[in-house]
Amino acid sequence: MRRLVTDTGIAFTREITPELRYPTTIVLSMMTPLIFLGLFGPLLTGVPGLEVGLPGASPWQWFLPGIVVLLALTGTAGAGAGLLNESLSGSFERLLVTPMNRLAMLLGRTLKEIVTLNAQALLLILILLPTDFRLYFLGTLVGLVMLSVFAVGIGALSFTLAAVSKSQTVFYGVQQMTNFPLVLLSGVLLPMDVAPGWLHTISRFNPATYLVEAERALFVGDFGDSSVLYGAIASVGIAAVGLYLGGRAMTRVTL
Repeated sequence: MRRLVTDTGIAFTREITPELRYPTTIVLSMMTPLIFLGLFGPLLTGVPGLEVGLPGASPWQWFLPGIVVLLALTGTAGAGAGLLNESLSGSFERLLVTPMNRLAMLLGRTLKEIVTLNAQALLLILILLPTDFRLYFLGTLVGLVMLSVFAVGIGALSFTLAAVSKSQTVFYGVQQMTNFPLVLLSGVLLPMDVAPGWLHTISRFNPATYLVEAERALFVGDFGDSSVLYGAIASVGIAAVGLYLGGRAMTRVTL
């Protein structure tokens, strides 16, 4: 266990250092969420189905949690691209011949994605503080923890796809085919409660839907809402599946 923790720290440092030196990638990855906040968010005033928290609460209380989940789905889902590029360039092969624990390679990379995700989420929250958005500190903190658990699974699945596919065409093709339906059916932009019955039914098979609903409840401090429990189950389930498949893929990958 000590070796695993040490190697995870080494892998994390290796991944996070370039991001800290050149944070351009982090900033660019936030352009889409910022555009949604600036151009799409104001259009939600008066839209039915956005009731959350106290009557008359700001639409930002409903919209921001969805955007935070959008960050997790779009950002961590593409995390495997870095591993894929290293595999194609040969640098990942040089890493494999070292005595570093292979599971630690996965955990370190995933931890880097979690740190980046939370930094971006906190920045979005700070941007909205001057508006009529109300911050519920404890609920937001629990929401970010739940989001991090979910992102662990999504990131690990992305690394699994990169390790197994070893092809940019396959990786990006599968990523786009799965990521867009997850985003659109999760209700991050518009409430699924007002969707046609068949579309609403399909959305209930999307684990991200339960996470979005849980985040919206937590961001208004409603810990008693049943969606919080369902969101926690969905997050832990995705994390467990992702780490299991990612661990198997990393231990079986060959030079």
